Parts: sequence; structure tokens; C-alpha cells
Amino acid sequence: MKILDPTDERKPIKRELTSRPEHISGVVGLLDISKPRGNVLLNRLEQLFDERLPDVEIRRYTKPTFTKPAPEDLRRKISEECGFVIEALAD
Repeated sequence: MKILDPTDERKPIKRELTSRPEHISGVVGLLDISKPRGNVLLNRLEQLFDERLPDVEIRRYTKPTFTKPAPEDLRRKISEECGFVIEALAD
């Protein structure tokens, strides 16, 4: 698998895929980056998690704006509270 990075790197950084767990458990964070309709996607994902993985806890987070990276305190909070994160990119 080849991962493309849209940044302007003359010598791209080699990245390895993280191994995936066999089962999802614990807390899953859903991060809305504040683009239009991202919440629609996350609402549906949350519904599917509730139906298929009722033992998984869902926590919702929202970036203040999609034009900038998430604030450090939000990133720290998510990493401390969640084992997995799904980020909504929509328009």
C-alpha cells in the first residue's frame, strides 16, 4: 500500500501503517472538524456503533474550525480519553 502525503515535501517521510486490533473495545472518539455535514456522518457512525458494538463507549469532540489544526488541549484530551478516533471530513 502506498500512502500519499499532500504536503510539499521534496523528500517524503516514509510512514508505516499501524497494526490494527482484531476487536474494538473501550472508548472511541468521534471528532467533528467543523466542516459542513461532518456531523451527519458522525451521527450515522455513532448509530452504527450503538447497533453493532453496544459495549463500545462513544465520545464526541468538535474542533473550533476546520481551517486550523485542533488545539493542543483538545488533542491531549482525546488521546487521554480514547483508544480510537474517527475524524469526519465532509462537505
